[in-house]
Amino acid sequence: MSRVKRIVLDVLKPHHPNVLEFARTIAEQDSGYRVNITVEAVDEKTETITVTLEGTDIQFEQIGEAIAHMSGSIHSIDEVTVVGESQS
Repeated sequence: MSRVKRIVLDVLKPHHPNVLEFARTIAEQDSGYRVNITVEAVDEKTETITVTLEGTDIQFEQIGEAIAHMSGSIHSIDEVTVVGESQS
């Protein structure tokens, strides 16, 4: 079984919650998650952000649900690191 160790997402979100609250909510999905967010663009109502998430076994569906719950939408998966069971 393979495990997702790192994923980079292009996300569109409203101004609220702010990026700190957004990062905390994603990080709270698992105690081992490390989240980095870079704001790429800001307009009147939204922010385009790059979310970099690292962990031992990232559950993408759970992350997608957390982002959707905060009214964000994933535009693309820009990068991913997956390792096989024998490498983890």
